[in-house]
Amino acid sequence: MVASLKNHIYNVLDLVTLVPSEVHRRPIGNPFGCQWLFFNNARCVSEQDNVSMTYETRIPRNTARALSSHSQPFMVTSASVTRFHMDWSQRSALVTGGTGFIGSCLVDALLARNVRVIAADQLIAPNTNPDVWKRRLDRYHQVCRKHGADLNLEIIDLSTERDRLKHILTRNNVDTVFMLSAVFGGRAFVDKQQAACSIGFAIDQNTIRACQEAGTVERINYSSSACVYPPSLNKPGYLLKEDDVLSTAEGFAGSDNLYGFQKLMTEMTLKVFNEEHGLKTSSCRFLTVYGAGEFPTTHAISMLCERALRREDPFTVWGSGEQERGFTYVTDIVEGQILAAEKIADGTAVNLGWDKRYKIKDVVSMILDASGHRPDKLVFDKSKPEGPFSRALDISLAKKLLGWEPKIDLKDGLTMTVNWMKQALST
Repeated sequence: MVASLKNHIYNVLDLVTLVPSEVHRRPIGNPFGCQWLFFNNARCVSEQDNVSMTYETRIPRNTARALSSHSQPFMVTSASVTRFHMDWSQRSALVTGGTGFIGSCLVDALLARNVRVIAADQLIAPNTNPDVWKRRLDRYHQVCRKHGADLNLEIIDLSTERDRLKHILTRNNVDTVFMLSAVFGGRAFVDKQQAACSIGFAIDQNTIRACQEAGTVERINYSSSACVYPPSLNKPGYLLKEDDVLSTAEGFAGSDNLYGFQKLMTEMTLKVFNEEHGLKTSSCRFLTVYGAGEFPTTHAISMLCERALRREDPFTVWGSGEQERGFTYVTDIVEGQILAAEKIADGTAVNLGWDKRYKIKDVVSMILDASGHRPDKLVFDKSKPEGPFSRALDISLAKKLLGWEPKIDLKDGLTMTVNWMKQALST
């Protein structure tokens, strides 16, 4: 049935047939005769005592001391940071939500590191325009074609198909999972569609348990959100810190609606699965991600760029224009995700974003400049939702643990976004 569904989708969209490929990966021997010793390309892989290793192998710390001098074992040197450079070309990763905006950019970055990547995505979401499916598949196809990679795509509903996900992980010997699948929307969605937000509990719980049960998965990185923070802390001049979570004693007002609590509960679940099952887990809290590759559906930046390129006049902006955010370009975000998967093992969550705020009215001005649009009338519609008035992230922890900070400033990022969208609209 699944195979016929895939064929039906690709017949409808007139796209190429999915071509899954298999990979066979084996340890290269055990010259010391130790039960838990594992060598990969002449380098011993070692970490904390009795922690599951790549390919379901283990190594006690005292064994690492017996290694030959040319080997470079890595060790966990603190509770949260693994200080080593991971050879991603030796890994097999699954990206849930891999045909989405951030997901497809992450797939691009992983393929550039010669990772074998499988995307898992529902793709056919309720009430979704079929044209959106085609555009997502086209985008994913372009990413794979750029790297000469097979289109390893599994169409799956993660809210119900846990056993099938476990089979996918086992069959492909997946050792790293990036969790990006979510029921998603803009500000109105977070405020008014709480029942839909609750599906995220099922998606994330099924994904985590399938990873633990598969027996091949070593690392999980989760895409969380700044919505975990108390809305009362969204104020000018204040940068949200990781330990601000549930810090205000406001009860159910301590996170941004059910969407924020759902993200926070998954972060907590991953920390527990690290403590009780040895999975190496990490979470990244995003804020206002934008960039090339995003379709104009729910996010302000992409919608404003498209309307500017279509020469809308009067040009209408939701809210007063005085609301402000830190905006982060998508490639900066995925680099942070990969670093977190490499360097954090104990479920620690880190902020990824710009700590500099821009008012929406100034963002609109940059978009109009980049697009060359000069509307006769600019309207700020205060009857529309504008979300938190001011929000930006403290990224001190990401700098410390990951050596990460964003590189692409807003003006350059908006120019790249407008140029990409201009080409996308022309085709």
